[in-house]
Amino acid sequence: MAKDPVCGMFVDERSAKLTAKVRGVTYFFCSETCMQEFLAPEKELRTLKIGVLASVLLSFPILVLTYIPLLPPSLTRYSLFAMESPIQFVIGWRFYKGTYNSLRNKMGNMDVLIALGTTTAWAYSTAVTFDPAAFIFPGVYFDTAAVIITLILSGRLLEHYSKSRASAAVRKLADLQPTLARRIEDGTERVVPVEEVRPGDSLIVGPGEKIPVDSIVIEGDSTVDESMLTGESIPTEKSVGDEVIGATVNLSGVLRLRAEKVGQDTALSQIVRLVEEAQVGKAPIQRVADRVASFFVPAVIAIATVSGLFWYFFGHIGLDFSLLAFVSVVIISCPCALGIATPAALLVGTSKGAQNGVLIKGGDYLEIASKINTAVFDKTGTLTVGQPSVTDIVPLDSIGQEELLLKAASAEFGSEHPLGQAIVKDAMNRSLSLQKVQHFEAVAGKGVRAILDKDEIILGNRHFINENGIELAGSEVLLTEMEEAGKTIVIMSINRRLAGAIALADTLKISAKSTIDELNDMGIEVIMLTGDNPRTAKAIANELGIKTYFAGILPHEKEKIIEQLQKEGKIVAMVGDGINDAPALARADLGIAIGSGTDIARESGGIVLIKDDLRNVANAIRLSRKTLSKIRQNLFWAFAYNVLLIPIAAGALVPIFGAQIYGFLPFLAAGAMAISSVTVVTNSLLLFRFGNTAKMKGRK
Repeated sequence: MAKDPVCGMFVDERSAKLTAKVRGVTYFFCSETCMQEFLAPEKELRTLKIGVLASVLLSFPILVLTYIPLLPPSLTRYSLFAMESPIQFVIGWRFYKGTYNSLRNKMGNMDVLIALGTTTAWAYSTAVTFDPAAFIFPGVYFDTAAVIITLILSGRLLEHYSKSRASAAVRKLADLQPTLARRIEDGTERVVPVEEVRPGDSLIVGPGEKIPVDSIVIEGDSTVDESMLTGESIPTEKSVGDEVIGATVNLSGVLRLRAEKVGQDTALSQIVRLVEEAQVGKAPIQRVADRVASFFVPAVIAIATVSGLFWYFFGHIGLDFSLLAFVSVVIISCPCALGIATPAALLVGTSKGAQNGVLIKGGDYLEIASKINTAVFDKTGTLTVGQPSVTDIVPLDSIGQEELLLKAASAEFGSEHPLGQAIVKDAMNRSLSLQKVQHFEAVAGKGVRAILDKDEIILGNRHFINENGIELAGSEVLLTEMEEAGKTIVIMSINRRLAGAIALADTLKISAKSTIDELNDMGIEVIMLTGDNPRTAKAIANELGIKTYFAGILPHEKEKIIEQLQKEGKIVAMVGDGINDAPALARADLGIAIGSGTDIARESGGIVLIKDDLRNVANAIRLSRKTLSKIRQNLFWAFAYNVLLIPIAAGALVPIFGAQIYGFLPFLAAGAMAISSVTVVTNSLLLFRFGNTAKMKGRK
């Protein structure tokens, strides 16, 4: 069974006649009205505005003539008939189309109840108008049908506005996509629509221009503003071989690009699709409402029929009042609020997440996130930056820190090893002018040898230093202390004499400690997994306050640990970069992918954190809990209105107030139904007040 993305009603996929495919996703609709609202929301909004305005303008004189005797009774009835019939069959025609489509799909929805109730009121009143002598009470109830349709359409207009507001994040994302690209064809530059760009095309992007599609730099150097994707305000350096993302802004130099991903494969398009899928996702909690709704229409019709027949045959209150008993039950039971209780909250919740860089792929993931009690983090690239950096420069001879770093960086300048590159990067960050070496030799897995100003520089690990006969005895304690702190030590000698050591480590992300602290405060157990050595793992765990960690494990072993935690009854979220962590992300109850790897996220995780800020892990869980709370509140209000008012509509108050109560009860029913819908939508919109922890802490 699928769910109508507009009204939230169940639709049988096997017999559904109304479908639409958007961005590769097939949607099913219970009525043509819902489909048109989904495919052409602006047109539907305009039609709805006109319908509400016309309905209000016609309903006002209907109410005046009904309750103020300005004309003779017979003329009043004819006037009311003339004004209400257009409301019933022109403005309200959407309800008849919805009823037809619903019955064709073998599913009852709110349109059936509205059409049934208002048609009954109109038919009864029309019969009275043209043959008043046939009825004991020649009263007409055109006002009831008119006001019901007006209130329901007004409620739908409000709902449409709320959905438009909630979907603003999707539209803003889509609007970021550039419309034109400069393509090189046979050596000539040509401006083409971005839709015509194909993988492999050569593109030119100048300073200040948006990058058309996801591409690879094949010529040029520049800085690119990727804040729309990463949230980082600092531009990113780009050179040959680097990847650039469509819709980001080229700031400085001219770049020549090779298009890699176009159309729906670009990162931006995938993000938009994730948000769209999330907004029509169905949380398992909605199944409660769906099961009730599937039986709701026949049950309501049965109750309405029984109440009408009971009061006619046993209550002896007359045919007109008995018909109004039937109408009241049908209208007051309309599951409008029930149908939008979950979609409205999901829509706002997922949109709020998208605004803060948290993409929730569907309502089911949102519900799982709200129940998480264990969060498992990968270390490298998730809790840490993922790249080594210099943490300590320790001279062990008569040499200064700056000179030690300068010589080490000069010796490592030709090295491709990450540790060597980290040393060179640190020296350049300090604006040191590196010296040219006369000889360079890299010894795989050990270190490097270089001749610098006639001095022999040896740089490497303990084994390499020992192999070259250099004594470490006097420095063992200091070196061991740094190693126990989880740092990697690169030792340097000059002319076979110990000169000093440089400590490097994969440093923690700025937001790592605050994220772990917040998760602990939320009652969520935090566990760390890493393929790194136990000594480094222990140091990182201690620094973050993580009590449980597993070190030296392979990717498939991470999956086994997740599985074991689940067997212990824990609901597990796995947080990783989506590469080596893919098996664990897939195994976990909820996979949370860090960064912009949308391909991986789509395959392995349920939540994507676009901004590289770990605090959004806690934000995603908090938002999920808040959204589920809103859904429960919405379901309560939807059920409460029906449960409380159906007995009244069925005649519970007749013994107290008499049958005359049915003169205004249908109006009360329509008002109550509209109020329930407004309550649900308004309650859902309160999610826009959700506070982002990352932003709040950033202001302090």
